[in-house]
Order: sequence, then C-alpha cells, then structure tokens
Amino acid sequence: MFRRRYVVAYMRIFIALDIDDAIRERIQRFMEGVRDLVPDARWVRPESLHITLKFIGEKPLEAIEEIKTALAGLRSGPIQLGFCNYGFFPTPRSARVFWIGIDSRPKLARLAGKIDELTRSLGIPKEEHAFSPHLTLARAGGRSGAPGWRKGDGTNNFSLLQQKLSAMPVLEFGSMTAHEFFLYESKLMRGGSVYSKIGGFPLSDSPPQPQS
Repeated sequence: MFRRRYVVAYMRIFIALDIDDAIRERIQRFMEGVRDLVPDARWVRPESLHITLKFIGEKPLEAIEEIKTALAGLRSGPIQLGFCNYGFFPTPRSARVFWIGIDSRPKLARLAGKIDELTRSLGIPKEEHAFSPHLTLARAGGRSGAPGWRKGDGTNNFSLLQQKLSAMPVLEFGSMTAHEFFLYESKLMRGGSVYSKIGGFPLSDSPPQPQS
C-alpha cells in the first residue's frame, strides 16, 4: 500500500501600507540622482516601496485565510503620513541601510500595535522591537539589511551619499492619507523580492472622500 502524500502550500506574507504614486515618483527621481554615489548598494525598486506594519513569514493557505478574517475587523481611522528627512541603520558612521523618514504622529504606531496584538492571538510572535516607521531605499551590497548591530559593522558604504545629502536642503517627498492597509505576498525572485497584494482592509467604515 502506498500512502498518499499531501503537499501543503505556503506563502511568505507581511502587512503594510502602500504609498501614493506621486510620492513614489518623487522618491524614484531622487534615487536616480544619487544611485551612482553608492554603486555597490542594493536599491529598492520604486514599485516595491511600502511601509511595513508587520512581517509574518511563511504560512499555509488556511492560516492566511484566518489572518485575513481577523484583519477585516480592525479599524483605526485614516492616517496622515508625511515623507521627509533620512537616516541610516545601525548608525551613520556604520551604515548598512539608507532610509527615508515617515512623520505619522502616534496613529501609525497604534495601528502597528493593534496588528501585532491581533496576530499574536493567532499564534504569530509579537515584535521584539518598538515600531519605527521608515521607507528603506538601499542596503549595502552583500550585507544584512537588519537595523541592529551585526558582526563586521564599522565600515561605511554610504559616505559619499552622506556628503551629498549634507549639502542639500531638507528632503521632502510629500504627504498622503492612508485609507486602507494590505496583506502582501513576498516571492523571492532572481534580482530581489516581488510583492503582490493578496488582501486589502479599510481603516474606517466610511469611504474616502474624493479630492476636490
């Protein structure tokens, strides 16, 4: 007798906010202007830019449906976001990651906290570090993109970029209002990860008002 083997399908997922096209285009133009200052860096594709609220990892399809059902009941109201300034992880003198800052007041952090608690109730581990909203633009080539200290830190691949930025006015990329958040699938492909939305969730019960 042969036993039938069942293959369980898994997806690598995370929860995030999308950004408006106008802001994405401004960031893309900025990256095109400074990319050559860090030729060895891995720059994020503009179409992949997003604000991560919770990375979950690989889950079977039935667990993903459970997560979607839970997220559908979450409400926090629209969130105003401003994109400005920049920084480096873990420090400017030992830079591995270049990022743009996000001004969101406490509301975005509260949303991330609600999502963290909600997913914890589904058996997903809570975040170990405080929520720090940012948009990652580049990672030093061949090195970890994690924000904390890692063995080998001490070199700075972004020194030329830092010199350029220090002579520029404050970076401003615009503002937007987020009315929904998304569940994304992350597929590891040649050339980097590709992100696809597999679920959308409104932040309020009222539909967004059209721009006048």
